[in-house]
Amino acid sequence: MATAMREHILNVASELFATRGINATGVDTIVSAAGIAKMTLYKYFKSKEQLIVEYLQQHDDLLRKGLFDRVGSEKSGTAQLKELVGAVMEWIADPEFKGFAFINASIEFPQSENPVHRVSVEFAQALRSTIASSAKQSGVKKPDILALQLSLLIEGAAMAEQMQRGSGAIEHAREAANTLINVAMA
Repeated sequence: MATAMREHILNVASELFATRGINATGVDTIVSAAGIAKMTLYKYFKSKEQLIVEYLQQHDDLLRKGLFDRVGSEKSGTAQLKELVGAVMEWIADPEFKGFAFINASIEFPQSENPVHRVSVEFAQALRSTIASSAKQSGVKKPDILALQLSLLIEGAAMAEQMQRGSGAIEHAREAANTLINVAMA
């Protein structure tokens, strides 16, 4: 029961953070939407900051699981790398996509010493590391550089699509990513 309540609170908070923003969602709003007492929230999460960090972790886990479930490890070379980028772009194109939580959080908590900002940076680095690992396995000579370039395209497409659905950013970013991958493999 305790785990179910904790997950309920986290799910309610996650939806509110994604749709309203983290700073715009107060503890009272979370408590009201979850149908619980404030004391119950603090029984499971010692602070709003802990709730935010766990929301980011949940989002990161979903992203990683989604990528690894969609990208076939049996593929190699450019096919695997392009499939990885394609999977992220498909996720961004989903009408339910509300942006990358780590980007949204880093914007709302811009101070580099803030724990939420630090966790956001770690997640951005983890995404880049995943891309770099795939690039290295694909035989790219400078996988870290390609990973940075691709993550810039991915994050930019996510922001553009979040701001204006159907902007064409996803397709243009995918084309640019394919070009970068082809050049890196040459």
